[in-house]
Formats: sequence, C-alpha cells, structure tokens
Amino acid sequence: MHWNPSDHDRVVATGDAVACEFGSGLALLHLKSNIYYSLNGVGAYIWELIQEPRSLLDIRSAVLARYDVDAERCKADVIGLLNGLIEAGLVRFHHEELV
Repeated sequence: MHWNPSDHDRVVATGDAVACEFGSGLALLHLKSNIYYSLNGVGAYIWELIQEPRSLLDIRSAVLARYDVDAERCKADVIGLLNGLIEAGLVRFHHEELV
C-alpha cells in the first residue's frame, strides 16, 4: 500500500501489537503475524504519540519540539516510519479525519 499523506491525515496504532522497552527504544510484537519490530528512541516516541489518533502535522510538530532535527528530514523520516508501520499492519490511517 502506498500512502501519500496530507498534513491532516490521521494515524493511530491498531492495537495488534504488544510493546516493551528495549534499550532506548521499543520492541513490538505484531500479534497477528508473530513478527517482531524494533523502534529507536524517536520511533518509540512516535509510537507513544499514535496510541491515540493524531494528524501527521501534530506528530511532526511533537518530534520537532522534542528533537533537534531539520523540518524536511523530520517530515521524510516520520512518513517513512509510518509507511512501514502501515504496511506491517501496526498502524491505520484515514485521510483528513479518523472515523
């Protein structure tokens, strides 16, 4: 699935994973596939944010406020991570508003 997001697209974790701290990040076990995923510290922060529906703009703003990163790099990295999580079935999105 290819996701071409707008700033107002909303994402939320599906609830199909169990997460535990692992070093400075998180280990995720996808309960449907029994596949493990690891997230670094920034990815773990984004995972924490998307436990409730959030817009892409809100996620990027939170990451920019917390980490010293270029805005364009942040946008590309956040979209890349979310695309991977969507493809893995760990996150769902909806254009404009989550229903």
